[in-house]
Amino acid sequence: MMTSTELNHSLNQHSDRARELAPLIHPSRFAERLDASLTASTVLQLQKTPRLQTRLAELLLGSELVWRGSSWGKGALLGHDPHRAALLAGSIWHARSVLKLVSKHDLALLIGNIGAEAHSLAIRHVSSAVETQLIVGPEQLSQRIKHDGYACLGAWLKQASELDRMRVVLCLPVGTAAESPTAEHQKAAGQLMSLVITHLAAETRPA
Repeated sequence: MMTSTELNHSLNQHSDRARELAPLIHPSRFAERLDASLTASTVLQLQKTPRLQTRLAELLLGSELVWRGSSWGKGALLGHDPHRAALLAGSIWHARSVLKLVSKHDLALLIGNIGAEAHSLAIRHVSSAVETQLIVGPEQLSQRIKHDGYACLGAWLKQASELDRMRVVLCLPVGTAAESPTAEHQKAAGQLMSLVITHLAAETRPA
């Protein structure tokens, strides 16, 4: 049986973990559960209120899952932004189209939408591209990169622990393709996300 000191320490750890996670959860997740009419600014205020953070985290994760781990750690994505990881995965998925987009105007639009990092990673990993059908419009290509990137992330997370998966999924807005990956994404996600994780790990590795 726990002593009162041990129980207080455990309760404090539980609250600390919840307070750590609550501000990272995408506002649309709370709005979906609380009230869809809540404005983003109102939800952000709720997320920043210390006395509410434990209850908010438990609302989406459940108290059992919040209690389960001794530490949140960095998770499956090493603490990196899931949106960034999705763009990197999607850029490799469509690397053939990215490589063929050479017009200065089109290239500027694409990089403006997905970022120079995703563009560069796609060029380096053309041999790992999945999509064979070329997309010539930068706006359409950007949309497909985001869609397939999120789907790859969602497929890859199915292999992660429940806690690691939820920590990432809850940080994404409601309704992304991460929630409905196809069999094709399931098949390719392992290889593409391995390249993404290697890329992300390189920048966090001690010099």
